[in-house]
Amino acid sequence: MIKDPTQARSPVEWQVRFREIYDQAVAAYKGGVRGADQMFSAETTAFLAFIGGKPQELYDFVEDWCEVGEPSFETVLEITAVRHDFFLQEQRCEASSNVISADSFPSPGASLGSLRWLPRIIAKARAKLRGELPPDLMYGCGADRPFLRKVGIHPADFLRLVWEAGEDDQQILKRVEESAKLLAKS
Repeated sequence: MIKDPTQARSPVEWQVRFREIYDQAVAAYKGGVRGADQMFSAETTAFLAFIGGKPQELYDFVEDWCEVGEPSFETVLEITAVRHDFFLQEQRCEASSNVISADSFPSPGASLGSLRWLPRIIAKARAKLRGELPPDLMYGCGADRPFLRKVGIHPADFLRLVWEAGEDDQQILKRVEESAKLLAKS
């Protein structure tokens, strides 16, 4: 186990340990273990906290992988790396104690520009970056993934876009529309 938080935050060290945890979680899920509380030990939970992660978020990715074959580990790692970077750079390794109520997120039918779902995924991305997603919502869920494919943006790239744009939804809309147009031309 990595005992020093600075080691846990070095790219090579934390990514190797994260892969081990992910693989163990996939095996546990396939073996019938259900629920983040049953799947992850206190040691694993502490490690995830070191990198800005939460057991429920990893469980959700593992469950989706085992049930529907996506997202891949590589995608999960990239999303986790963006959250990790935000945790280090913006939050200075201080986890938020805030959890946003699921009821306060935009509805699935909300639109920004002509894009249905965009307000919801923006809010989910902001909450993911800050570590404030409620346990019953997932960034990169089965509705987020088709939306992001439709507009030609990888889930980790969308997180970075939201981080860069801050609270400027119009900047996000512009970049998403540009990406969707490029995708349509290819």
